[in-house]
Amino acid sequence: MHDASQKVGVFIPVYNAGVDLPRLLDSLHLASLDADVIIVDSSSSDGSAEVARRYTPYVTVIDKNEFDHGGTRQKMVEDNSAYDICVFMTQDAYLASPEAIARIVEAFDDPSVGAVCGRQLPHLDANPLAQHARYFNYPDAFQKKSWEDRERYGIKTAFMSNSFSAYRRKALLEAGGFPSKLILSEDMYIAARMLQKGWSIVYSNTAVCHHSHNYSIVEEFKRYFDIGVFHHDQAWIGEALGGAGGEGLRYVKSELSFLIKQKHWLWLPRSLVTCAAKLAGYKLGKSYQRLPMSLVRKLSMHTRYWGNQEK
Repeated sequence: MHDASQKVGVFIPVYNAGVDLPRLLDSLHLASLDADVIIVDSSSSDGSAEVARRYTPYVTVIDKNEFDHGGTRQKMVEDNSAYDICVFMTQDAYLASPEAIARIVEAFDDPSVGAVCGRQLPHLDANPLAQHARYFNYPDAFQKKSWEDRERYGIKTAFMSNSFSAYRRKALLEAGGFPSKLILSEDMYIAARMLQKGWSIVYSNTAVCHHSHNYSIVEEFKRYFDIGVFHHDQAWIGEALGGAGGEGLRYVKSELSFLIKQKHWLWLPRSLVTCAAKLAGYKLGKSYQRLPMSLVRKLSMHTRYWGNQEK
């Protein structure tokens, strides 16, 4: 059972959330744990802040140019210091059951645990590639990983997703908090820092949300370009934990096997082209400093990030 003396906050950064936000907030409203919902809206133009205020009094609006994947989340943590457990979600996710928050929080009954990653199931409209991505990355098996496990899991030791995650405030601050000026993957960054500090990371297969993306081939290329940028700029993570090893090849084989078993024959060529686009994007991203900034902006999914960069 969750220690009732520990106060829980659910933190959600929001921007033009449209139909997604009511779906998420409805699922939180039904959650079987007493937790406050704290929202920071990046000056949405679609009334997202007004929608949020119907569910929670804790809504702050910031200029959209101020938003930073790590910096904004860290400010949310610092501005709301009463919460011992900080649960993070993204606007396009929603809880799969009312018990999901209670399940992700109960992992902290183990005092060695610094962060918990919840399980993600695909959205109901997920295409076959999006379905497989969730089943591959979010299996139905509990995992607890520590610094000593890095030889076994490599960079996956620090696997974490802020679409549905939770952090012990003490561990988060001890590890230096979410950093500013990252293109993405502030979740993996802080998980790696926590592991270095001696904290354990849990993957909870019983804390479940729905979250997936039907990315186009071009979007997958751009997303992996940005992942390559992250791994270039934060090379210490790969050096500390080891590389992904044969993870990419394992993923391709798993996806093709999934498509064949499900008889999604027409998706087989799309799968191969998408995997090639991911690999090309990642390799270009890792070498982004050799490219002209005008091209980098075109290849990147997070174009606003480059507006803050000096070159």
